[in-house]
Amino acid sequence: MALLNARRALPLSHPNPRVGCLIVSSINETLGEGYTQRAGGPHAEIVALHDAATRGNSVAGATAYITLEPCSHHGRTGPCCDALIAAGIKKVVATNTDPNPLVAGQGFARLRAAGVEVEVLPADDPMAIASRELNIGFFSRMIRRTPWVRMKIAASLDGKTALPNGVSQWITSPEARTDGHAWRARACAVLTGIGTVLQDSPRLDVRLVETPRQPHLVVVDSNLETPIDAPLFIAGRAVFIYAAAQNATKASALQARGAKVIFLPDHHPDGSPTGKVDLAAMLKDLAQREINELHVEAGHKLNGSLVREGLVDEFLVYLAPTLIGQGVDMANFGPLTELTEALPLTFQSTDMVGPDLRILARVTGRNVF
Repeated sequence: MALLNARRALPLSHPNPRVGCLIVSSINETLGEGYTQRAGGPHAEIVALHDAATRGNSVAGATAYITLEPCSHHGRTGPCCDALIAAGIKKVVATNTDPNPLVAGQGFARLRAAGVEVEVLPADDPMAIASRELNIGFFSRMIRRTPWVRMKIAASLDGKTALPNGVSQWITSPEARTDGHAWRARACAVLTGIGTVLQDSPRLDVRLVETPRQPHLVVVDSNLETPIDAPLFIAGRAVFIYAAAQNATKASALQARGAKVIFLPDHHPDGSPTGKVDLAAMLKDLAQREINELHVEAGHKLNGSLVREGLVDEFLVYLAPTLIGQGVDMANFGPLTELTEALPLTFQSTDMVGPDLRILARVTGRNVF
């Protein structure tokens, strides 16, 4: 039940982890429950304590089931472990230790020091694994110092994302598009390239499902070609534009529209500029901006660059029951000379979404735990 609560925070709690809390009595009666709210709002434990108080339930001597270690530091809110201690919670059962160095076991230590019994599930417990998967981006940012990169692709059964003339609307079904928006909604930011911006004039926002917040937008735009009147500028949404070529006038104009322009040029091994954005450095910069999950919706060129540089963690692919023949590929990289050079993937799940097949495939061995 705590994990179900945590899932309710999926599109909400960025950049904080998705955490759920369930407080039960000695006879397993639900006293209060809750999940982490928007940044600056209460964490799951505080919501659950408030819920119990609203119901008129005392939590003294109760057990709190929490899907991550209670925080022990002052951030946007106060320490949750202190609130649990003050409320008289007798026992805490948690799925995982918080990977945030500001917590990292200190929450458990403070609970135990106050006489609260603490039980942490084994790392291989299904609930512990499920909680980490729910927060894979948060774990990635804390442990690897980069976001979890998920590349979304809509294609025909023979792997084409568009006709040779660039027409791609719509290869997959309305059901697949709606499902794709749900994955956008859970991401901290959506990434695309300047080619997609110029060709499709996309908004890349969440429209087909309800969401309490719009994910940030990231544009890889080496030469600062993003039009000033591009539809992607949406009130209240942060836009980060990464460039390689200095263009103070254009950068100033884009920043006047609310964008943040970051110059991160890449270089050849000899030190000469490539004219492209340093994508690996971009991911590190995004992590510093508290981006946990990065949802990629780009064209075959940027997709290929991300794959070639080993920066993609998993692929979210929707395959339509159609064949296109000649057309645009999913990702432009290679050519490879040996099959052993192919990128190995492991299927995480395969599901039907309307008439289309949705595949979630992770780079084999890629993990952050």
